[in-house]
Amino acid sequence: TAVPILQELIEKGEEEDACIELLSNILEVLYKTQKHGTGKGRHKDPGNTELVKVKKHIQLILERLLHTVNRRVIILDRENTLRTHYVACMAAILSQLDKDHYSSYIKAFPSRPELMDFLMETFILFKDLIGKTVYPSDWMVMNMVQNREFLRAINQFAVTLTEMFLSNSSFELQLWNNYFHLAVAFLTQDSLQLENFSQAKRNSILAKYGDMRATIGACIRDMWYNLGHHKIEFIPGMVGPILEMTLVPEPELRKSTIPIFFDMMLCEYQLTESFSRFEEEILHKLDSEVEGGRGDEQYKQLFESILLSCCRKHPELAKPGENFIALVTGLLERLLDYRAVMNDENKTYSMSCTVNLLNFYKEIDRQAMYIRYLYKLKDLHVSYENYTEGAYTLLLHARLLKWSDEANTAPMQGLHSPNLHTQRQLKEALYNQIINYFDQGKMWEEAIHICKELAEQYESEVFDYEMLSDILQREAKFYEKILKVLRPSPDYFAVGYYGQGFPTFLRNKVFIYRGKEYERREDFEMQLLSPFPNAEKLKSTSPPGQDITGSPGQYIQCFTVQPVEEAKVRVKDRSIPEQITNFYKGNHVQKFSYSRPFKKGPKDPDNEFATMWIERTTFVTAYPLPGILRWFVVTSTTTTIISPLENAIETMMKTNEKIMSEINRHQNDPSLPINPLSMLLNGIVDPAVMGGFAKYETAFFQESYLQEHPEDKGNIEKLKDLIAWQIPLLAEGIRIHGRKVTEDLRPFHERMEQCFVQLRTKVESQYGVREMICFEDRRSGRPRSMAWGANWDQLSHAGERQVLTETTPTPKPAPRTSESEDHRNERKENRSSSFFGYRWQDPRHSISELPEPKDEKQRFSCNMSDSSLGSSNKKQPSPRRDSTSAQPSTPGLSPSPTGFGGRVKSASKALPLPRKISPTVYETFLEQSD
Repeated sequence: TAVPILQELIEKGEEEDACIELLSNILEVLYKTQKHGTGKGRHKDPGNTELVKVKKHIQLILERLLHTVNRRVIILDRENTLRTHYVACMAAILSQLDKDHYSSYIKAFPSRPELMDFLMETFILFKDLIGKTVYPSDWMVMNMVQNREFLRAINQFAVTLTEMFLSNSSFELQLWNNYFHLAVAFLTQDSLQLENFSQAKRNSILAKYGDMRATIGACIRDMWYNLGHHKIEFIPGMVGPILEMTLVPEPELRKSTIPIFFDMMLCEYQLTESFSRFEEEILHKLDSEVEGGRGDEQYKQLFESILLSCCRKHPELAKPGENFIALVTGLLERLLDYRAVMNDENKTYSMSCTVNLLNFYKEIDRQAMYIRYLYKLKDLHVSYENYTEGAYTLLLHARLLKWSDEANTAPMQGLHSPNLHTQRQLKEALYNQIINYFDQGKMWEEAIHICKELAEQYESEVFDYEMLSDILQREAKFYEKILKVLRPSPDYFAVGYYGQGFPTFLRNKVFIYRGKEYERREDFEMQLLSPFPNAEKLKSTSPPGQDITGSPGQYIQCFTVQPVEEAKVRVKDRSIPEQITNFYKGNHVQKFSYSRPFKKGPKDPDNEFATMWIERTTFVTAYPLPGILRWFVVTSTTTTIISPLENAIETMMKTNEKIMSEINRHQNDPSLPINPLSMLLNGIVDPAVMGGFAKYETAFFQESYLQEHPEDKGNIEKLKDLIAWQIPLLAEGIRIHGRKVTEDLRPFHERMEQCFVQLRTKVESQYGVREMICFEDRRSGRPRSMAWGANWDQLSHAGERQVLTETTPTPKPAPRTSESEDHRNERKENRSSSFFGYRWQDPRHSISELPEPKDEKQRFSCNMSDSSLGSSNKKQPSPRRDSTSAQPSTPGLSPSPTGFGGRVKSASKALPLPRKISPTVYETFLEQSD
């Protein structure tokens, strides 16, 4: 009586309360009838009419519910209360069914299509109810009861599939596919993941319901092997669901289901002699699954051991199988490292893991995944204002594209995808974004390269002169910024992570980090240590021993390193502004050095230079800095020992470079403050702080040292030469200082001049006279710094007699521009200052009062007279003009590394001394020297 009424109510979708009440009454009657029918007499009588009647009622109710509740449950998705009642009623009804009930019900279908439709609807219904559970997560009993009944039903329907839908004539691919997806969804649902529960709750569930994952996992495995030759139809579609199942953290389940992967490999290999489709799918799915939180180190080990064992049993799959397994385990290792750090507040290590992944995908030629991680890395950089690194990252994608109208094949990321249909459009958009990032990162040289490439396209390929005009204007602004905007040189730090407590991508490795502008080492170290609060900072800069690298702890070592500039053929031995050359000293660098001083031999308390040795360690990184990261791993390390004499030579070279740099800065920008120049010059010429020359003479210029170290004769001459060449540099620096010094500092300057006169007399009498002549800019006469490396071998030795001359081409008049005449004259005046050697004047004149040439022709004449003390009045031959080259044309001319040509005079005979030194100055000199 109740069933037809219930059917009508459900179909009409009305009177839900009446429906629920009627269902409750039916269940109550069924319960009482079943209880009455379990008596001894009734149970033994299979022909009991009441029990048969109850079974018929159950069949009818099940039929009505399974054909109608599916629609009602989905429709009532938002009405949680009613949905819960329907699900509870269905679970209660299913609990009343045994194997015979299911068998009878399946046989009652009049046709095979109707049975297939019923199974399709049931699988979809169950999957929907599992994915959108109606009970709260803490209703453990209700969830487990529902899962238990669903499991019984799924297993019964699996038997039906095997018996009625597996043969060649009756095989239904979609039906089997729905079954596998339902079974995997059941196995991976949250309510069955026992490892997420407390130990007490876990024990209670196992005692009452058991681990249903193992049951359904065994059923899935058996159903897969039952497919026979139909397996190939599920590759690669079922790779993802099977992978999801094997990633469930249950060891026995993993051991029983991972072999399915080998069966898939074997099946595809037997058909196509490769398993490329399977490999492609598992690599793609593994990325998303591990990033979503599944997988661990145990899974990687089981996957490797089980599949290797299977592959070695089949000779034809041994080699390709091993390669595939190495590929997957390598990806798993990188994915696990990435997942471990991707949620950290400090994204430094997330960037490293992201680069490891994108490099991996590049190596195996998975362009879509490679681009995906490129944009993840770019977003990380931009969020931390690492605009230079973000630009280099985007450039990797842009380099994959062509200047063509071909359609984009790889999936596009970010904001570029909506309206950019061709590779040319996408590449142009990427280049403009890259230029913006380089501009924000003050890497204008790199932005100019991109501008040039865009300009070539606009001019020669698409003929878009409006865009050409825009990009050329941007390029011009970048050139202007290079010369006018201050760019501090970045600091570089070597960081070592020692100990087994670090992740594999850091463990016992050394990295070179590029610091941010004005970043202190203390702040940098705090940032490094924040992700590892238990790490210990090593105080020594020496490489640690096995006791540190093999320990279970964490040890971090950090110290500053210096970039080693690569020799640039393009700018070598050329007069180039310092703003340009400084860029290459700290960028595009792959080698870095660290110098550690140590004492060797008998100590000399009065002269530390004699025993000061240097241990220089050179680090080579995997890629130049800056790049797509602010740091790169060190791939090789070499150590060299620098002797005290070589150390002295390097110190003198650096001092001369610093003087030269300050001179160029003040010549190029007269408005600079004078304080740095004052400190630099005073520290060298004032005897109160100067002592290097005397220390070097005591340590290296004695006859006893030369007898003990005859191999150092060349280096001793080189050191003397460097000392001699410092005098004209100091002369020009003091001249500039005297021209800019204020009246308040005039006494300080006069004392510095007096000290320099004494220093100059001493050096020139012992090591000879050096005179410097600048290499002028052919357009404006502007002095430029030389782009030279630390190659002082070109310097002439003190004992040689040679005259260096220089030819200077006649400057061509610059074309007129729209700027005002006054502004142009001011710029011309700034450019026309030059640095050259002066004739030794009457000592009554101060260095800052030396007379200037009256005209440009006389000022820049290379026919310079003898400018040393005691020089003769012999005239030099006139220089030969060469309109095609600004380089010296006289044979034997060897320009000095400081950017000046000059003359070397012998110190074989004593030079006449200057006028008598003031007794007061002399006494002060003696006191401060003492």
